[in-house]
Amino acid sequence: MQNLSPWMARNRWIWSLIGILIIWGVLSLITERLSLHSLSGVVASASFLVLAALGQMFVVTTGRGNIDLSIASVIALSAFVSLIVIDGSDERIVLGLLAVLGIGLAVGAMNAVLVLLFRIPAMIATLATGYVLATTTLIANRSIAGAVASPTLAYLAGGRVWGIPVIFLIALVAVTLSSLVLGKLAYGRMLSATGQNARAARLSGIKTGRVTATAFLISSVLAALDGALLSAYVGGAFLEMGAPYLLQSVGAVVLGGSLIFGGSSTALGTLFGCILLVLIVTTMQIAGLPPGTQDIVQGVAIIGVLALAGRPVLKRAARLKPMSEQTAGAQ
Repeated sequence: MQNLSPWMARNRWIWSLIGILIIWGVLSLITERLSLHSLSGVVASASFLVLAALGQMFVVTTGRGNIDLSIASVIALSAFVSLIVIDGSDERIVLGLLAVLGIGLAVGAMNAVLVLLFRIPAMIATLATGYVLATTTLIANRSIAGAVASPTLAYLAGGRVWGIPVIFLIALVAVTLSSLVLGKLAYGRMLSATGQNARAARLSGIKTGRVTATAFLISSVLAALDGALLSAYVGGAFLEMGAPYLLQSVGAVVLGGSLIFGGSSTALGTLFGCILLVLIVTTMQIAGLPPGTQDIVQGVAIIGVLALAGRPVLKRAARLKPMSEQTAGAQ
């Protein structure tokens, strides 16, 4: 047991996996509606959340309480633009994806400029960007009449291979690449160092501004691609289609074991956090809870996890305070 505790502390994703197994087991006992097919439906829904949550994870890892609140608006705008540009033709997929990629890069760059050059807190800067994008989405909404998703994009979003949703395979690729970036590439190590202590990272030669800017770019690009796939999955676009991913992208990152204070994240945990969050929502839907109550339960769960995650930091601050007082007294 003594050897197990350090391992679980290093691999915080295990808690979200345990939560998945518990909820799935309980649901299997109380209802006959659950099966492997329904599980594939859960992971398909979670896969769209995975793409948005992975981008959020990179931003959260930069530390200083950074959160990207423009994700919901990026998803909605990209959904509209992809449908308008592609217009149901496979021959226009490349053009549509380039347009969506351009949105992601532009929004990510804007967020980075506001946060790094103008020193605006990330939550305020990205929230303002989201409002600007919401207005742009209203304009795009007037031009979407008759637009449909292309067959290929619809297959990627809703098709299956040997019974496995294709979108889940795409999510697994994204999780694998994110894990490699965090664990094997120099950028991942610089990202963690920036989140743990930006000042120390700068003194060691890390260009923290460039690292943080890249995180915002990754977040917006993944959200934009997510919006294109989501529009193909539902066969259309609507103004509030990105709204659920705002709270859930943060919740999945936290539930997956990433530290909300930055410096340490896990892509695998983010995957499990997404599945766990979708299972929680599914449970509430089976119980017949109204949407407002579902949001409250999700918010309470996230607050609880954040409170537990913050306890070690508060304890460390309490230990450091007497030391600083002693130093001041000696001077």
